[in-house]
Amino acid sequence: MTGARGPGGAVPGVAVPGAAAPGAAAPDGTVPVDAARPASAGETRDGPARDGSVGSPILHVDMDAFFAAVTLLGRPELRGRPVIIGGGPRGVVLSATYGARAFGVRSAMPIARARRLCPAALVLPPERHAYQEVSGRVMAILRDVTPLVAPLSVDEAFLDVSGARRLFGTPAEIAGMIRARVLAQEGLTCSVGVAPTMFVAKIASTRCKPDGLLVVEPDRVLDFLHPLPTSALWGVGRATEAALDRLGLRTIGDIADCPPATLRRALGQAAGAHLWALAHGRDERAVDPGSTEVSIGAEHTLAVDTADLDVLARELLRLSGQVARRLRGRGWAARTVAVKIRLADFTTLTRARTLREPTDVTQEIYRAALALFRESGTAGSAVRLVGVRAAGLVDAGATGHQLALDERPSGWSQLERAADAAGRRFGTGAVAPASLLPREPRQPGDVRNPPR
Repeated sequence: MTGARGPGGAVPGVAVPGAAAPGAAAPDGTVPVDAARPASAGETRDGPARDGSVGSPILHVDMDAFFAAVTLLGRPELRGRPVIIGGGPRGVVLSATYGARAFGVRSAMPIARARRLCPAALVLPPERHAYQEVSGRVMAILRDVTPLVAPLSVDEAFLDVSGARRLFGTPAEIAGMIRARVLAQEGLTCSVGVAPTMFVAKIASTRCKPDGLLVVEPDRVLDFLHPLPTSALWGVGRATEAALDRLGLRTIGDIADCPPATLRRALGQAAGAHLWALAHGRDERAVDPGSTEVSIGAEHTLAVDTADLDVLARELLRLSGQVARRLRGRGWAARTVAVKIRLADFTTLTRARTLREPTDVTQEIYRAALALFRESGTAGSAVRLVGVRAAGLVDAGATGHQLALDERPSGWSQLERAADAAGRRFGTGAVAPASLLPREPRQPGDVRNPPR
């Protein structure tokens, strides 16, 4: 297992680029990779690699504090200051510089709490258009290396560089080249995990942040995984971690040593078998460029916590409209609709439903979202935030609804496309459902049904 970290500091026992001349031994005896040098004409690197990464062709590239770093590109005078990216006094932290994180500030934390933890931090609004532009350029750098790129979000992606070795060298050298090019072109740092499988590569990139590179060789996967806490595994959230803790399982190695039947009884058949396989380093997934956009979502923190179903349903309708417009704008339809509900005590629930047919229609997404909300068991509880997400994305042009003999085609799709056209001409919101128009304040005893 080898690694490197940039100017932010060295990981004990790993090579540090810049600490020694190319090819010279670092103080710990490892040899830094001259990662920016591609293979010369006629040179191949199919033999044993000096960095041991040949058997680890999967890269996970993760930008460091991406939203904060992009915002600071236009505000160089703020470099070195703790900065938080988020919106409104009741909003949550979207990102934070490492200076703010040193005080305990984390993504998804309420802005008010983040301010208490780090009173000196400057809170700036997000610049979403800039994030998309920079993300597009970073993804283009990755696709210059290999077409096998699968973005997870705007700031991270998996690559399979098996076919890029003849041009660019070993996976570790390719990772170093990517980091150098992103820094030179965008002025941003990224951390890269290099491993035989996707989930190990993702854990590796997390473990070497910020501005790091960590290679996990095939014969060192279990040595790398087993000391880590169970929460490092994909799919282990608070509830699963608590269930594992009740079994006395606190590390990934504990899970690996646990009888599979015990895990299946505690977590269910699928989850138990999945975690046991991961704990043994098994992950059969391949990097799939076709799954570049995993989901499209929108969420909103309410100005005031509320249990009013009418208010919450209107917000779900508005968010469903945002999601549907983005689906149509990108030519996608969604097979799955999910809702996110955050209560006043910050308890967060998610619920999802697979539709009979993929859709990009607001009303169909909204009906599913409202049903999920009603089935969530949160009736009467004050809600702080709601969100709607569309997943299982497919090409909208490849979908078609087979009408029954007595069924009429729905007009919602045509109406919403007409509204899209009006929005492009006159601005978003030029046409909206009547139920989203401003209303007079509700009077005592006024009972309204949720918008349909």
